[in-house]
Amino acid sequence: MDKKQTKRSSAQRQKKLLPPKLKMLVTVVNRSKTELFLDYISGFEVNMQMSMAASGTASSDMLTYLGLTDTDKTVIFSVIREDKEDMALRFLEDKFKTVKNGKGIAFTVSMTGVIGVAIYQFLSNSGK
Repeated sequence: MDKKQTKRSSAQRQKKLLPPKLKMLVTVVNRSKTELFLDYISGFEVNMQMSMAASGTASSDMLTYLGLTDTDKTVIFSVIREDKEDMALRFLEDKFKTVKNGKGIAFTVSMTGVIGVAIYQFLSNSGK
């Protein structure tokens, strides 16, 4: 085994030992669908979610053009493990297309740090 392969396998072993990173999942949906999407997101081992009422800012002409009628929105902030991110985003994308009046957007932002092991364990749903 050469030095490159040794470094690569060492890095892979170290990555397996590290706990998963956390991401902030931000989801914007019609206010009437808030509870539904909170339930959907909680299925990805999410222990902390917060929702806030919001209002869309598009003009009525733009809303008509896009086929949208509801400007009352909710922004949902959820802490999710990085290993669940892709699955959750694909699931939400599917629900945005298939749920009646369930259009929305979702994206993630990396979290750079969490203070305390207990808080991390709670947020990552990995308490022991």
